[in-house]
Formats: sequence, structure tokens, C-alpha cells
Amino acid sequence: MYTRSVDLHASIRAWVISILAAVATTAVVRNIAHAQGYPTKFEFGATATEQEIAGIAIAIPANGTGLPAGSGDYAKGKAVYEAACAACHGADLMGVAGLPNMPAGAQLRLVGGRGTLASKNPVMTVESYWPYATTLFDYIRRSMPFTAPGSLTADEIYAVSAYILSEANIIDKSTVLDARTLSRVEMPNRDGFIPDPRPDRFK
Repeated sequence: MYTRSVDLHASIRAWVISILAAVATTAVVRNIAHAQGYPTKFEFGATATEQEIAGIAIAIPANGTGLPAGSGDYAKGKAVYEAACAACHGADLMGVAGLPNMPAGAQLRLVGGRGTLASKNPVMTVESYWPYATTLFDYIRRSMPFTAPGSLTADEIYAVSAYILSEANIIDKSTVLDARTLSRVEMPNRDGFIPDPRPDRFK
């Protein structure tokens, strides 16, 4: 027991000495840098303005809070899809195979797959997997099209969302999507997720 106590004290003493040495070394290096004219603080960048923050703080929660003004329907959405989406997601929304240096094929599929999530070969698409239609709007606005994310207007995003959801037989082709109607869309897998009751550590 005595030997173990001595070993423990010796280990603690060595650890404390190593920490003090590291602190002393850091102080010496800082003083040398200052003496040679190097700055002790680098003023990289600038403080973001409220307008700049608003430009990227565009997250849309499940209930649709913060959805912008605008609207779109199936017909307009089909035109947007053909121009901006079909090259990757396919004319049939089933994904284009063989695209270089990016996901392709089934990974880009948008429709189908209902009833497969509990099977050995689940097909995860907007139709079968995503629980909220508002997430579709949020994702398109942030990330699509792949070659020019953020380039679509709110009207175009509502429209292409209407097209995708209509092709997935989730809404009728006559439905006009806007901030009110989009948040009311019931997705097939809406109840397939379990809320996480744990508090957000970063709030």
C-alpha cells in the first residue's frame, strides 16, 4: 500500500511539472514572437452584419415557421424540375445512374418506396422516408440545384415541391403550395420518427 501511494504521488507530481513546463514554454514563445514584431492576435475576417446572418439563417422547422411568401403549382414545378433537377434526379424522378464524383442512381431517387422501410431492402425517398413536407422546401432552398444551390426563388421552390409531392401521390396535382398549405401536407412517414426528449446542449 505504501509503495502504491508513493507511485501515485510521483505520477501526480510528474503530471503537474509537465503542465507547468508547457505553460512556461507557451509564455516564452509568445514573448519571443512579440519581441520579433509578430502580432499576438490576428484580425481575420469581419463581424457579420444582421443582413448577412439573415441570408443564411433560413432554417425551416417542421411546422413551417419562417416559410417565405410565394406560391407554386404542379405545372410550374414541372418546368422548374425539367430545367434544374432532371439532369440528376431523372425525368421519372428515379435518379440518374453513373453520375461522376457524386451520388447517383437510387441515392437520387425521389419517389416510390412506400412500405419498404421495415424490409430487408428499404427504399428511402422523399415519398417513403421524409416525415415533413416543409423539410423538402428547406432542403431545396439550401442545397439545390446541385450546380447552383440557393439560386431558385421561393415561387420556384414551392412549385417544384408541388411537382415532386404530386408525382409521389401525396398531394393532388391541382394543389397550390404556399406557406399555409405546405405545412399542412401529411407525409406518409410522418409518424415514423420518434421525438428526442433530450435537451439541446447548444441552446
